Order: sequence, then C-alpha cells, then structure tokens
Amino acid sequence: MDSTGLKVFGEGEWLENKHKIKVKRKRWRKLHLGLDLVSGEIVCSDLTTDDVGDPTALSDLLGQIDGPVGKFIANGAYDGAATRDLLTTRLGEIVEVIIPPPKTAVASSQSALNPTVRDRHIAEIETKGRMAWQKSTGYNQRSRVETQMGRWKTVIGPKLKARNLDNQKTEAKIGVRVLNRMTELGHPEFSRVA
Repeated sequence: MDSTGLKVFGEGEWLENKHKIKVKRKRWRKLHLGLDLVSGEIVCSDLTTDDVGDPTALSDLLGQIDGPVGKFIANGAYDGAATRDLLTTRLGEIVEVIIPPPKTAVASSQSALNPTVRDRHIAEIETKGRMAWQKSTGYNQRSRVETQMGRWKTVIGPKLKARNLDNQKTEAKIGVRVLNRMTELGHPEFSRVA
C-alpha cells in the first residue's frame, strides 16, 4: 500500500500560462494504490484530496479487496494503533502486518509480558538495525508498489486532466485498468516442454 501526489491541471495553471503570473499554491490529489505482490496487479485504489492521510483512506481501500490477504506492507505513515486495529478487524489475526515504526518509537508498557508485532519490530530494529529488519521481514518488497507509482507517472502521466473530483476519480480508475491490462499482457506464461 502506498500513495503519491498527482497534479491537477486547473485554472491556476491556465492563468499562469496565459498571463505569465505565478500562482500561489498548486492543487494536488492523492492517489492511493494497493498492489498484489504475486500478480503485480493493482487490487485497490482511491483518489482523494491532498489533505486526506494514508490511514484515513485505508478503510475504503480494504473494502475493495476481494480475496484473502496474507501480508500487508506499508510505509511508516500507516503506523498507529488505529491502522493495526482496522487491519485486524478487516483482514483477521492471521495477516502479517509489516509497517516500520518511526525511529523514535518505544515499545509498549506490556512488551515484556505480551509483546505486540510492533513491539517485536522495534526490538529487532534496536538489536539488528533497520536494514536487517527490512530484509528479515520482507519490507523491501514495498519497493514494488513504488515502482508501480513510477509506472503510473510514466505511462498515465503525473497530471489529472479532469476538472472536478468525481471525474478525476473516474480518470484514476481508468488508469488503474490500463496498468492492470498492461501487467496482464506483459507477464510470460511458462510451460514445461520436456
């Protein structure tokens, strides 16, 4: 799970181009994507205003996932009890949650008797280091969704053409379908011949 910003080509940019004036603030939308690491397919997406945080958008994203989830990998923006509770409620206790705690994180008060997954992650980072933790947990696989974001901005583009949020959401859904279709066409099929 990850998000990126997409620029809105709106009247501010039109004014800047026509009248050669500088606009005070550029408008952005936030594209949230969830990737299936096995198939490479985007399984959930949402486009929100730039003031919506990643954990806030998570509930709607999880509602789009049809199949079982074995592992949930996200960046530190998702760290927090509310996110972990939501993941447990929606995906069950079995799902492996890999979210890096911030550098200033401290273990919970009950970590000595009943450590949470987050407590174990904090302890492992303290003893082995962050890079070793990333390797042992598989957190480095999150780079695949970052690659998907780069693919989006290369193939679909870094700007939204539509003017209002509803049309921009439709534009984002079309972009997801295009990338999923390209992923489907681009995967090789293997078959044993001998």
